Amino acid sequence: MPHYTRSGDDGSTTLWGGGRIGKDHPQPEAYGAIDEASSALGLGRALSTDSRTRDIAIEIQRRLYLIMAELAVAPGKPVPEDFVTQVKDVDQLETWAAELERLAPPPNEFVLPGGSPGSAALDLARTTIRRAEREVVRLRGHGHPVNDDTIRYLNRASSVLFDLARYEEQQAGVDAIRSRASAQSDVAAQ
Repeated sequence: MPHYTRSGDDGSTTLWGGGRIGKDHPQPEAYGAIDEASSALGLGRALSTDSRTRDIAIEIQRRLYLIMAELAVAPGKPVPEDFVTQVKDVDQLETWAAELERLAPPPNEFVLPGGSPGSAALDLARTTIRRAEREVVRLRGHGHPVNDDTIRYLNRASSVLFDLARYEEQQAGVDAIRSRASAQSDVAAQ
């Protein structure tokens, strides 16, 4: 059985709970951006050399999947309780951030992505989540109800992925690559 339905060939998509909406509407733009972020994070997880990195990444991916579902619910329909991002989900990210910052203290300057394959992919996932967060905020700006904890989660997730990328570099035995501005200031100081 094919995994396609042809129902979206007209440029519309079905929402959870019924109804159809244009694929260019802010709602599918928002949950589509979350899907992209999860895929980018999956790449980071696959390229990671560290089991702790992979464990954290998959837990974030699981929550992103639920956020996609939460955002795909038709306006006026109830959001299933297990889809809803909660304070405890945000708290978990903050716990991971504190753990990672203890293990791999963040640099005091801007860094360039690409220290290792895994860290580069995690930085890509971080920027993709940042864009997804902007899409979700835009959706809310269009009057669609968006759970505040969902936006908080996306904001914290991008911070955790920054920390995770630095941790991944540490585990790979490479130093973070400082931005040119940081490197130039070091040269000027010599």
